[in-house]
Amino acid sequence: MNPQRPVNSFRTSPAPTPRPKAANSSAQRTQPAGRKPASEKKASSGKWQQARRFIRERPILERAYWFLIKAFLWLFFGSFGYVVALKYVPVWVTPLIVSRWMDTFGTDESSQVYKKWRPYDMISKEAALAVVSSEDQAFPTHWGFDFDEIQDAIKENQTRKRPRGASTISQQVAKNVFLWSGRSYLRKGLEVYFTALIELIWGKKRILEVYLNVAETGPMTFGVEAASQRYYGHSSATLSRDEAARIAAVLPNPRLFSIKKPSAYIQRRTRQIARQMRYLGGQKYIRSL
Repeated sequence: MNPQRPVNSFRTSPAPTPRPKAANSSAQRTQPAGRKPASEKKASSGKWQQARRFIRERPILERAYWFLIKAFLWLFFGSFGYVVALKYVPVWVTPLIVSRWMDTFGTDESSQVYKKWRPYDMISKEAALAVVSSEDQAFPTHWGFDFDEIQDAIKENQTRKRPRGASTISQQVAKNVFLWSGRSYLRKGLEVYFTALIELIWGKKRILEVYLNVAETGPMTFGVEAASQRYYGHSSATLSRDEAARIAAVLPNPRLFSIKKPSAYIQRRTRQIARQMRYLGGQKYIRSL
């Protein structure tokens, strides 16, 4: 009589019930962050196709569309080429010079423009240090815009009667060389564009060289060489620290302030700039431009 085999509970246990499949599981997958669903992409492309069809069906709009595209490309490549050319060619005329010259029409003012271009190496480094000390002490390190100074100016202008500017030397060169006088959002946008271009293409030394040659330093007077010869009687190559500081002192408003007959305010500001030049360490502060 054979004994009954023990039951193998592992083999005879009921099979586990299969997990029900989720309906349309592919549709429930979450989209990656930042990626638009395919339906939105189709909708946007469909709108673009409708806009293109709308323009093609109207010849006048199509001509205007292509005119604007070509004008934009011409202006972009033209401005880029002009900036490249001025990296090597002296800047003889600027929109500001033309504007000041035209302002003399019908007045008793002399229309003679005092301006003489001098290479950076032929200008006293005291002049270069003076304008950096008074106008833009972060010039050697920033990329065209001093954002800390801009934030401080925004805060101060909330309580000041006269708005305080925060333009860097690079921004001043961009608007003096390439842009017209006045204030508008278009001009400010172009100023940002040209500032970025000259920072990228010219470099710090060329930007400072152009600034020293085109900055308005007196009535119908532009550049430190013209100011040095007109008001001091010698070349800018031999400017002393006090002479350079006085030129820098009048830069905020050279038509109101005078180098030849400095007011008490200009004399005080000249002393302040000369002290700042010493605090920055003298000419070695700009030696590595």
